[in-house]
Formats: sequence, C-alpha cells, structure tokens
Amino acid sequence: METEHDKQGLDLAKSLAGRLKQQAANGGFKPVKRRRRPRIDGAQISSARPDDRDPQKLTNTLGRLMRDQGWEVDVAVHGVMARWPSIVGPETAQHCTPESYENNILTVRTSSTAWATQLKLLAPDLVRRLNAELGDGTVTQVNVQGPHAPSWRRGPRTVRGGRGPRDTYG
Repeated sequence: METEHDKQGLDLAKSLAGRLKQQAANGGFKPVKRRRRPRIDGAQISSARPDDRDPQKLTNTLGRLMRDQGWEVDVAVHGVMARWPSIVGPETAQHCTPESYENNILTVRTSSTAWATQLKLLAPDLVRRLNAELGDGTVTQVNVQGPHAPSWRRGPRTVRGGRGPRDTYG
C-alpha cells in the first residue's frame, strides 16, 4: 500500500529542512531563553504555606481591624459592661450600672445614695478587678454618681426661687 503525498508539501518540507541544516552549520542557532512574566507590584506567587491572601477567619480579620483602628480598649470595656453582674456580683449589679467610659475613668450610676457610698468604698477593689479583666491601667478611677434627683422646678404649684420641699421651714 503506497500512499500518495502532495508534491508541493513535500517540496516545502525539504526546503525548510535544508535551510535549518544550513543555519546549524553556520552557527546561526541561539538557545531560546525563557522569559519570566513581569511581576505586578505587590503581587506574589501563591505558595503551599498560608499567607495574608488566603481566606481568613472572621475573628482574625475583626481583631486586626480593631487593632488597626485603636478600638480594642473600647470593645473590651463594652464587653465588661455587658458582663457587669459577673464582675461586681448580682446584688451590687441590681443597684448600680456602668454609664460611660472616657479617659480611663468609668462612670457608675447607683440607685440610692447609700449604694453610692458603698460603691465609693469598694472603688479601689473594683478598679483592681477591672484592670485584671481589661489590662493594667485601663481603668484608673471609678466615678460614682448617685441617683437622678427629682426636679422640683416643674408642676402646678411652683414658686420662683423656691427650693422645693426644703423651703417649708425657712
């Protein structure tokens, strides 16, 4: 079985082979260098080891965000406010609530003046407990405030310059 070849294709192949043979004899071949793809700034080739480009856990990402923005202390303080009964005890927590935290000072509102006095006596111990939870130096002072006093300035029978119920014997 003989197959027929296209004469024109066979002639083309022979001429190409002849030219390549001639170039090889003249030293015209140069080795082909592989060119590396240029790196885009900041781009890295992925590796077998984990890095920042891999999917991250949400807790790690939020932790890094809070650290970068400087929110760590505020978030920790609000966490302590949420766990207030476990820190000061359930009975004390019924009568006092944390209101604000600014400049390392925690402001606490009490339900009565008696509890305000009691909490002022417990303030150094409370500062020690809070710093154990949050980190040393986070809370330097506890500002204890008594209950909101009723206003005697409004009502159907008010007197200008009057002092409310204290004005009876004066």
